[in-house]
Amino acid sequence: GWFDPCPLNPNPKIDGLQIEWKDKTFLNFPYSNPKPWIIKAIEESKKGKRIVILMRFDPTTEYFRMLIENNAHIFYCGERLKFINPEETINYSSPFPSILVILN
Repeated sequence: GWFDPCPLNPNPKIDGLQIEWKDKTFLNFPYSNPKPWIIKAIEESKKGKRIVILMRFDPTTEYFRMLIENNAHIFYCGERLKFINPEETINYSSPFPSILVILN
């Protein structure tokens, strides 16, 4: 299976930035502070791990440049993603375009 170092309902005793990630890691980090997660993802990928990231598409950022410099494979999602909350009848659309990034 895939490991998620920052799940939606995290364990407050575990800091995903401080622990060792698994060989296959999926990352959908908090969009408010992406840079430390990108740095950690690059470090973990250099250990031979496959890291898949769902993130905001913003090619003007330093962390986007870091991904390019580390040979990330970047896939544009095409349209804004829709998120489903099973507790509600409303689906939410992302306010920005997204990309899928693969580091390995």
